[in-house]
Amino acid sequence: MNNSIPEIRLHDGLTLPVIGFGTAAVIGNEGASAVDRAIHAGYRLIDTAYNYENEGTVGEAVRRSSVPRQELRITSKLPGRYHKYDKAVPAIQESLYRAGLDYYDLYLIHWPNPKQGHYVEAWQALIEAQKWGLVRSIGVCNFLPEHLEHLEKETGVKPSINQIELHPYFNQEESRKWHEKHDIQTESWSPLAKASDVLQDETLRKIANNHNKTVSQIILRWHYQLGTIPIPKSMSPRRQIENLSIFSFALDEREMEMLASLNHPDGRINDQDPAVYEEF
Repeated sequence: MNNSIPEIRLHDGLTLPVIGFGTAAVIGNEGASAVDRAIHAGYRLIDTAYNYENEGTVGEAVRRSSVPRQELRITSKLPGRYHKYDKAVPAIQESLYRAGLDYYDLYLIHWPNPKQGHYVEAWQALIEAQKWGLVRSIGVCNFLPEHLEHLEKETGVKPSINQIELHPYFNQEESRKWHEKHDIQTESWSPLAKASDVLQDETLRKIANNHNKTVSQIILRWHYQLGTIPIPKSMSPRRQIENLSIFSFALDEREMEMLASLNHPDGRINDQDPAVYEEF
């Protein structure tokens, strides 16, 4: 692993860097080049998904990279339409075929889709895939505590990680505390919220000026100090490096409180509430 980035250990033993690289809408040759640059810059955790339609792009970047495969942590996710066990198993295999990889380090259920009610079947498929060596660690995305409890009750296996929407405007304090209590790692998608809005936030700009850092660096440092794993995305080589440069300073208690004050109960970007949202 990259020694310049701290690591955490999941309850099943897999180690992850405390910051990763998101790839939603990163596709084709340009996308593969961007992911390759990110790996060269120091990222070792790369996040993709079946529904991003870019597992092949990520796999190509892995093959182009000079970094050994065992030093990388590649994540993908099972889509909602394949939650039934007999569909989930071949879908996981298809994920690997698309990427041209022998295994994923982390495989997640993308959404619980509670109206369908098949997420336990999907979880059983992930458990089997882990036993077969197709994935090293298994987790979920966007699951609420009641969903997480149901998984463990039905299977005896709890997720290693829950990737949820988390940014200064929606800080998920209750979920973060629940995860910590139950030894489930929190990972943050859309960690910078809508960049066009958040980069102009006066509170964040004030804190950034105090540290001579960018707003993005302040937010990512905030994630790190909360104990969550953010997965920012950027096609820009300069910003890729900038987003990794968050370990030489710290936010004080007052600044953390200022960031906490930005939270809104209805702060979700696209109003995707896991209690009702259904992913295709």
